[in-house]
Amino acid sequence: MREAVRVLVRSRHGAVQAKSRAVCHLKSLVVTAATPLRHQLHPLDTNALIVRCARLRTTAQQGIEHRGTVMALETEANDLESQIELWVREMAPELLDEPGVGPLTAAEILIAWSHSGRLRSETAFAMLAGVAPIPASSGQVVRYRLNRHGDRALNCALHTIVLNRSTYHEETRQYVTRRVTEGKSDREIRRCLKRYLARRLFKLLESREMAA
Repeated sequence: MREAVRVLVRSRHGAVQAKSRAVCHLKSLVVTAATPLRHQLHPLDTNALIVRCARLRTTAQQGIEHRGTVMALETEANDLESQIELWVREMAPELLDEPGVGPLTAAEILIAWSHSGRLRSETAFAMLAGVAPIPASSGQVVRYRLNRHGDRALNCALHTIVLNRSTYHEETRQYVTRRVTEGKSDREIRRCLKRYLARRLFKLLESREMAA
C-alpha cells in the first residue's frame, strides 16, 4: 500500500510539473500570436487563458495542442489528489485534523513514516526529515544550521505545513511573534517549528494502530 501511494504522489507531482511546462509553452505562443488575438489573450490570467484557448478554432498547422494538454493534466492531477486523499482518510484521518496539514503533505508524512516501529524514536524521524538541529555556535552565540540531509520530500511537506500554520494558525502566529521579539530570525523560527512538527506528528502516528 505504501508503494502504491508513493506512485500516486509522484505521478501527481509529474502531472503538475508537466502542466506548468505546457502553460509556459502556451503563454509563449500567445506572445507570438497575431496582434488582434494577442491583445485578446494577453490580459487574461492563467485559468482564463486556458479556457479561452480551448475554445479557439485552429488548423493543425497552428500547433497549440498545449491548450488541451493543460486541461488534461489538470484533470489528471486533481483525480490523483482525490485518490491520495481517500487513502489518507482511510489510513490516518487524524493527520488531516492537524492545522496546516492537507492530503498531499499528510501522504508524504505517511510514506516516510511507513509503519509503527520502523523508526526507533522521534529523533530518528526528525533526522529522516532533515529537521534535527545541527549545532553551529560560535563563542557565546548559540546557533544551529540548516540540515540538508534526509528525505527532502518529507522536509518539504513539513515546510509547507509550517508556512500554512504561520499564516492561518493563531497559536503558531503568536509563537512566531514571540520568537521574533527574542531576536530569532525567520529561518531559525521555521527550523524550530519544523522540529516541533516532526516530534508531534511522529508521536501522533506512533500512538495509534494503522488501519489494515
